[in-house]
Amino acid sequence: MNLTDRKKSRFADLALLYAATIWGATFFVVKDSLATIDPVVLVGYRFLLAAAVLAIGLKIAKRPLFLYWKASVQLGIILWILYIAQTVGLKYTTASNSGFITGLFVAFVPFFTIMMNRHARILSQMPAVMISLIGLWLLTGGLTDINKGDWLTMICAMAYAGHLLYVDRFVKQGLDVYILSFQQFLFVGLLSLLTAAVFQLPFVPTSIDAVGYVLFLALLPTLSAFVLQLIAQKVVPPIRVSLILALEPVFAALFAWTLGGEAFILRRALGGSLIFIAMILSDLPAFLDRRRKT
Repeated sequence: MNLTDRKKSRFADLALLYAATIWGATFFVVKDSLATIDPVVLVGYRFLLAAAVLAIGLKIAKRPLFLYWKASVQLGIILWILYIAQTVGLKYTTASNSGFITGLFVAFVPFFTIMMNRHARILSQMPAVMISLIGLWLLTGGLTDINKGDWLTMICAMAYAGHLLYVDRFVKQGLDVYILSFQQFLFVGLLSLLTAAVFQLPFVPTSIDAVGYVLFLALLPTLSAFVLQLIAQKVVPPIRVSLILALEPVFAALFAWTLGGEAFILRRALGGSLIFIAMILSDLPAFLDRRRKT
């Protein structure tokens, strides 16, 4: 790996850390927003707004909006399942259960990798995956009082892993990440509002506060974080991506201890530390390989 490649790799890691941080800040925001707006409508509005902002940027840059329909529809369907399952699930389960189950995507990534590519070499990453799962359990407290919201969130975790792996496939084929992001955002938004219309869900929020929630969720965790994830996945292997994004509940806990005023819990801090250690370990095989070549 030359100097330019190392710089790209470091930028990609920082981009994924940013995404994990922003997504970690959204659990309590989404939970609070559901008191004022239907979850399916919320998903529709946030993704359509993100698509609109990205479309303006693409038009200014004089780049086409509509390419890669086959790839975009596949990503859009998976992303729609991910967010509908997680957002609706949050109506029925706790934020801690949602955080833990969503984080289980780390376990699904190597499993789905083998299903999609039987020749994949993932054994060197499995210790990091197991450490991350132990840390996730300690951080969130595991599962308590399983309900239908938890099962919905399990679907979200599987979709999360699937989306990550399909993104890896498409961006490494050279597809433009901005066009791909716009199209998947547009698809998720339209499909969500179509679903809301079919089931006659309320399109009008019960409070003006919902406008602020939608703006925050559209511009930061949707637009900026997802675009950066796609850019990062051009150079970062999928299992390492999953381990970095597993820091999402760590950041959620940090926000809860600081901005949320929750009490500091040593067990949760230990869990977060294990997830961070797992992220470091995930780079160890590549580091040793670089040392052997120099």
